[in-house]
Amino acid sequence: MRLIMATVLTTVLTIAPLDAQTTLGGATSYPDVPEPMVFDMVRPLGARRGELEINTLVQRNGSGPHAKAEWAPEVEYAVADGFAVELELPVEGLGIAAYKMGLQGTFGTFAGGRGVHGVQYLGLYDRTDRQWRSTLLYLVGFRLDDRWSTMSMIGAGDVALSGRDRSRLIVNHSTFYDLSHTTLAGVEVNMRLGGSRYTMLMPQVHHRLPKGFSIQGGVGAVRDDGEPWRPRAGVRVIKQF
Repeated sequence: MRLIMATVLTTVLTIAPLDAQTTLGGATSYPDVPEPMVFDMVRPLGARRGELEINTLVQRNGSGPHAKAEWAPEVEYAVADGFAVELELPVEGLGIAAYKMGLQGTFGTFAGGRGVHGVQYLGLYDRTDRQWRSTLLYLVGFRLDDRWSTMSMIGAGDVALSGRDRSRLIVNHSTFYDLSHTTLAGVEVNMRLGGSRYTMLMPQVHHRLPKGFSIQGGVGAVRDDGEPWRPRAGVRVIKQF
């Protein structure tokens, strides 16, 4: 598994920016597909060079042993057409829990420009167990019509470079409906399968504000392996430059 992830990541770094530039430089345009609120992407697929975003996600369970605030400030930047990088600081309470980085490349469009696909790599250094863990996902977004769209991600997560390999199957799917040109509603489903299972269901609303600001909020439920469903709420505040 580690060898496969290393090979694919090398391919992303060498090929994805070139492929995205070729597509963006021609007549093809990328469909407008929103990003999920919780499993955030590194800018939308097809991002243009120079796009910059800072945002912070705050989440909390309504009950249970993990009922404390979790927040994650991050910065995202498109270093080339169709290729973006991310730096994030996951925080629990008032302490930094991990260091996280992300790389995302866009492969191109399909289905007459209604679909777009790419790949995302996430690397996280856990300060508690002092291990680097990797996640590699295939991303596919689709604009069904003027109002409906979907974003899906599937891949392997929690792959450790040393020690016990606790790799998991990661699946995330979101369906969105545009209520207006500034507001949309959606439902995000996030699943981790294999070993300790995790499922999250998060209905959410996104709203664009003036001057590059936007806000996303949702109330849903999560279930860890062997535990009951628990309420969970989240808010993400975004500033685009």
